[in-house]
Amino acid sequence: MKFTIEEIKSEHQKVKSGADFPKYIQAIKNLGVSHYIAYVKDGNTEYFDSEKNSANTGSKYETLSISESSNLDEFKLKLHLHQQGGTDYPTFCKDCAENGVKGWRMDLAEMTCTYFDMKDIDILEEKVPA
Repeated sequence: MKFTIEEIKSEHQKVKSGADFPKYIQAIKNLGVSHYIAYVKDGNTEYFDSEKNSANTGSKYETLSISESSNLDEFKLKLHLHQQGGTDYPTFCKDCAENGVKGWRMDLAEMTCTYFDMKDIDILEEKVPA
């Protein structure tokens, strides 16, 4: 494993809003992270390197209840607001939960973020600005 959870947390602390996200992604990519999966339910995030070794953060907050049905249009509005710096991370996670987003996968090679629902079906893929 090339990176530690402590190194990733240190980079994550520099993120104040969604507007800071691209810099964060570049920083953890430089640490050796190839992809990660974030779970909205409790904030646990599992980070992987190119050899598929992984480390996870464990729960970051009290468990959120994820809506069984996804509301993609409303989620897109909340996501856009977050990306523009309009909400902090805890608010964004609550917005995900309310709109049926179970989590997301970040592919640092492809620079894509794919959001998925409670049935693990991909509902939205976005390119991450470099």
